Amino acid sequence: MDFIIVSGMSGAGKSKAASFLEDMGFFCVDNLPVPLIPKFAELVMAGTGEYDRVALVTDIRSGGSVEGLVAALDALTAARCPHRIFFMDAANQTIIKRYKETRRSHPLADERDTLEGAITLEREMLAPLRDRADTVIDTSNLSTSKLKGELRHLTGQGRGNLPLEVQVSSFGFKYGLPMEADLVFDVRFLPNPFYVPELRPLTGLDGGVRDYVFSGGQGEEFLRRLDDFIAYLLPRYVEEGKTSLVIAVGCTGGRHRSVAIAHALAQRLRERNWQVSEQHRDMGRS
Repeated sequence: MDFIIVSGMSGAGKSKAASFLEDMGFFCVDNLPVPLIPKFAELVMAGTGEYDRVALVTDIRSGGSVEGLVAALDALTAARCPHRIFFMDAANQTIIKRYKETRRSHPLADERDTLEGAITLEREMLAPLRDRADTVIDTSNLSTSKLKGELRHLTGQGRGNLPLEVQVSSFGFKYGLPMEADLVFDVRFLPNPFYVPELRPLTGLDGGVRDYVFSGGQGEEFLRRLDDFIAYLLPRYVEEGKTSLVIAVGCTGGRHRSVAIAHALAQRLRERNWQVSEQHRDMGRS
């Protein structure tokens, strides 16, 4: 079992770290009351293995004192519950800047007259926990992608363990852009089978429509250039830590040209061993 406790300074990136861990397949619980931590760990250990990767976020918002949190951690050790502590930290000025940007109140704002004073107090309170941490992650100069990469390294999840999931979708512009799309390509410049009576009732998955779309060389040329472009992009997205990508190909109605191109692109990506799913949002519309 991989049981990770994420704690640390307010504004240092605990919630973001938890979000990344969740993307990596961890079952995440945020702000669990400190007295419940040992019982929660007991339930996880008694399970059938469905929750063998757990991340628990706790801090001064979670109720109880830091001493109580340390006691809860001692209880985990006594119960022989293997766990690791990731302490999220950042320089005071970095935390101040983040709070000013979000305009949120610090959890200890009522205890001190200034934001810096509240941060200093929290740092003093959490010192015993920081000293106990297995890993201290300083996010002062850490970009989002680098934080994700650091967490992947710490959890032993390299690129091979987290494949990029690619979804290739077709759609019709007249029905609106797909909101989930990361990349959108317009193929309305290609020959339109809609104006060929015998092809109109068919879709881009039918051989006759595909032959028509790729006739004349434009379709093949576009597919080749698109394939080269996507082949260049995908490894870059993996390096950045992206775990999913939606590629949308659109034509007027989403029935003929976009379907043919999206299907052909998905096939080429599968041939390169990318993990690809295929969706044709508007293919069934009239």
